[in-house]
Amino acid sequence: MSSKKPTPLSHAEAASFCSQMALILKSGISSVEGISIMLDDAKELNEKKLLSHIYKTMLKTGNFHESLTDTGIFPEYLLQMVKIGEQTGKLDEVMDSLAGYYEREYNLSQTIKHAVSYPLIMTVMMIFVILILITKVMPVFYQVFKQLGSEMTGLSRALLIAGEFLNDHFIVFICILAAIIAFVVFLVKASAGQKMTRAFLYRFARTKELSDQISAYRFSNGMALTLSSGLTPEECLQQTMSLSEPGPFQRRLDDCCRLVSDGEDLCHVLQKQGIFTDIYARMAIIGSRTGVLDEVMHTIAGQYETDIDEKFAGMTAKVEPALVIILSLIVGVILLSVMLPLMGIMSSL
Repeated sequence: MSSKKPTPLSHAEAASFCSQMALILKSGISSVEGISIMLDDAKELNEKKLLSHIYKTMLKTGNFHESLTDTGIFPEYLLQMVKIGEQTGKLDEVMDSLAGYYEREYNLSQTIKHAVSYPLIMTVMMIFVILILITKVMPVFYQVFKQLGSEMTGLSRALLIAGEFLNDHFIVFICILAAIIAFVVFLVKASAGQKMTRAFLYRFARTKELSDQISAYRFSNGMALTLSSGLTPEECLQQTMSLSEPGPFQRRLDDCCRLVSDGEDLCHVLQKQGIFTDIYARMAIIGSRTGVLDEVMHTIAGQYETDIDEKFAGMTAKVEPALVIILSLIVGVILLSVMLPLMGIMSSL
C-alpha cells in the first residue's frame, strides 16, 4: 500500500485497514498484536512494508495513533478519530465506524466516476467518428463526384475543406488535442484545477444542488462518527469541517462554528445556515432533544447517499440517450449532405 514516496491511502484501502483493525480489537486482541497478525497475513510487498513500519513504531512508542501518523499516508481525519478512540477507550468502535465511513466514501467516489465515465467515452467516440468521416470518408466521396463530373457544394464542401485542413495540419491538431487533454487532466487531478471546476459547476442550479448534497452527506457522515465517539457538538463540528471542500458550503460551516462558539444550539445553527434541508434539519433538532443525534446524523447521511445515487442515475439516464441521438444526427447530416446530391446526379444520368 505504500511506495518509495508515500502516497495517501485510497478510501477502499482505508476502509479495509479499519475493518480489519475493528474485527481484531473487538476480539479482545491489542492493537500491537493485531498489527502483528495483519503483518503475518499480508501478501503484497507494499502492504508488508507499511504494516512492518507501523509495528516497529508501536513497539517503540506503544501508541497506535503515533504509529499511523509516522507513516505519512493515513488521512488526517482518520488519525484524529484514532486519537480520540484511544483517549476515550473506544478504539474498536471508532475503527468500526471509520470502516463504514470510508466504505461509503469509496461508494460515493465510484458513483461519481461511473456517472462521468460513460458520457466522456461517448463524447470521445463522437469526436473520433466525426474526424474519420471528414478526413477519410469525405475525400472518397469527393473522388466519386469528380468522376461523375460534378463538385461538392454547401455543407459537404465545407466538411471536405475542414478534413483537408486537418490532414494538412495533422501535427498542429495533435498538439492542440494534447493541450486539451492536459488541461482536462489538470481540472480533474490538480487541486487548483479541481477548485476551478467546482467554482464553475457551482454557477449552475443542478450541479450546485448536487454539490451541496455531497458536502452535506460528508458532513452528516462525519458528525455521526464524531458524536458517537463522545465529543461535544462544538468539537464534532471542528473535527468534521475539514471533510468539506473549500467553497460556499465550507464558508457556511465556518459561520456555524462561530455561532456555536457564541453559545447557539448546533442544530438550529445548521438549519439557519442552510447546511441541511428543512426536513433533515428538523430531524437533527428532534435527535438532539432526545439524545440520539449521532443516530439521526447517520440516518441523514444514509438518506443523502440515496438521494445522490438517484440523482446521478437520473442524470446518466438522460445524458446517455441524448449523446446517442446527437451522434446519430451528426453522422446522419454528414452522410445526407453527400448522399442526397449524389443520388440526384445518379438519377439524372
